[in-house]
Amino acid sequence: MRVKVVISSIIMLLFLGCQTQTDVRVIKLAHVLDPTHPVHQGMVYMAERLAEKSGGKMRIDIYPSGQLGAERELIELLQIGSLAITKVSTSPLESFVPEMKIFSIPYVFRSEEHLWKVLNSDIGKGILLAGQKFFLRGLCYYDAGSRSFYTKDVPIHSPDDLAGLKIRVMKSQTAVKMVQALGGSATPIAFGELYTALQQGVVDGAENNPPSFYLSRHYEVCNYYCLDEHTAVPDILLISTRVWEGLNPQQQQWLQEAVDESVEHQKKLWKEASDHALSEVQKAGVEIIRPEKAPFREKVRDMYEEYKGTPIYDLIQEIQNIQ
Repeated sequence: MRVKVVISSIIMLLFLGCQTQTDVRVIKLAHVLDPTHPVHQGMVYMAERLAEKSGGKMRIDIYPSGQLGAERELIELLQIGSLAITKVSTSPLESFVPEMKIFSIPYVFRSEEHLWKVLNSDIGKGILLAGQKFFLRGLCYYDAGSRSFYTKDVPIHSPDDLAGLKIRVMKSQTAVKMVQALGGSATPIAFGELYTALQQGVVDGAENNPPSFYLSRHYEVCNYYCLDEHTAVPDILLISTRVWEGLNPQQQQWLQEAVDESVEHQKKLWKEASDHALSEVQKAGVEIIRPEKAPFREKVRDMYEEYKGTPIYDLIQEIQNIQ
């Protein structure tokens, strides 16, 4: 009899445990960054805030370092609802959401302050939600700083120094056009393959923000970092609209509040990581170059005219009118 009671108790506990688990809404988030990256740390903070706000009723499980695929694959998983959330750069997103091209057009933003004024304006909010019709709802922008050129053997002091150099870019037609306008030869390569490509001379250089240059260890093979800051390409946190619409209003509110709080936290982390990265690569022997930006701006000015008669051109004008 006692055995039956014990067995019954165990079954009941197992049942209650399963019931408790099903009461928790688990959201899967995947991205390609290393866990030490400040954007990953911002998402960890978001997950913590969501757990607190929901009283443990919602949980985010994070899969970093490309465990579930490259950025394009993660975007496609969101579209079919097989993945809930991902963090991607706006550059690969532009082939899904045309409005995202704006971030790969060089020198559209005058400064970091101007960038965030735009992102927090109705213009920025409109771009963030432009992917909804493609089953991709933007939740927020994360700070990813500015992208600059780094090279193995040739220091970049002016656009003329890029002539003939093979420069790795993301898989973005706008990024390809930018490097070509500056006189370089654009070579799209997956980020995970870039270290070897630099090492073996497949490319002469690349472009990225300071934390990515440091954490990828590309400074081990590149001797020069030119802070021309040609583009400010934010990261975007995306949720599948299929998953978003499956959340009730209270769950949506908890999630959005947690996301918004993580943005401010991530900005602080980014500033610290960026300063640390520049300090560390300099200690490792990398020459930091701060060029005059006017010649770079002048070289890419014709790119704006290519968009005349399109919504992107109108968007450029609207952004430049924000003071």
